[in-house]
Amino acid sequence: MKIRTIHPGVENERVSTALLLAAGTGSRLSPLTDLTPKCLVPVNEISILDRLIHSLQVHNFKRLVIVVGHKADCIRNFLGTRAGGMEITYITSPLYKTTNNIYSLWLARKAIHEPFLLIESDLVFDPDMLKNMLYPDRIAVAKLQPWMNGTTVTINNRQKIEAFHSGAHKHDDKHYKTVNIYSLSTITWQLVRERLDRHISNNMVDGYYETVFADMVNEDCLSFTPVFFDANSWYEIDNIADLRAAEQVCGLPHPPAITTDFGASNPKSQSYLQTFKRLKTTGRIKRSSRHHPDRKVSAPIIPDLPLPQQSINFTDK
Repeated sequence: MKIRTIHPGVENERVSTALLLAAGTGSRLSPLTDLTPKCLVPVNEISILDRLIHSLQVHNFKRLVIVVGHKADCIRNFLGTRAGGMEITYITSPLYKTTNNIYSLWLARKAIHEPFLLIESDLVFDPDMLKNMLYPDRIAVAKLQPWMNGTTVTINNRQKIEAFHSGAHKHDDKHYKTVNIYSLSTITWQLVRERLDRHISNNMVDGYYETVFADMVNEDCLSFTPVFFDANSWYEIDNIADLRAAEQVCGLPHPPAITTDFGASNPKSQSYLQTFKRLKTTGRIKRSSRHHPDRKVSAPIIPDLPLPQQSINFTDK
């Protein structure tokens, strides 16, 4: 039964807030992520986070909310309270070692009350491709390639997402890979929050928010419009092979230095880059055979409660 109501004007809500999920340990990208969060790993000598900030700056985003966990202070010290013209709010996940992105998204429920762009912190892409994601209730998808894994979607004849699919891929013209970038309207976010509350209250914290989206699309109470990304202009980085492949993506520009609390050139960038080069030269990082393409800051931090079953002492304000 269809329970979603499309309110007039929702499609015209311009998105200028972004939510970045960056709490995970990135263990598959070890040893790089032993010392830094995944988003600070460089791709062609520019960190993933630098590239993400630049992409948002190109499209005049005003606010960035970041869910941090693993090596959280590295991200705070790297960006400060403002970067790329955006005000930054940090949310700390106390359970990042034992939870997944569904919990990270749930943690943001009290920090965002406007349309926003949901984006994972292991993506590199051509900033121009965000242009059609700047209005709500859209999903970035790409033509499925042989090396791609993860969630796929199918599209109905009304050019809306028909269903989410996990497991073995069907490499045909009907299935598209999710890029892990979504835009949500305030109405959709309210509905999603209600579903997230149910999952978290049932201790379902180690899953993925895509399961929530999948259920809602299946029940016809969530409608996503696909935005097609060029498969040669983006990459999702999970491991060293992905990192090497991402460095060969032809559509990646070389963005200028972002402006942060520390000025136009953040000294932390060079520090992380030098760490990466040392690991590479000592042989701890080997090139893959795959050929596809310290200053402390006082930033807004939203503490949040872990699950009621947990004994960690946090204050939910």
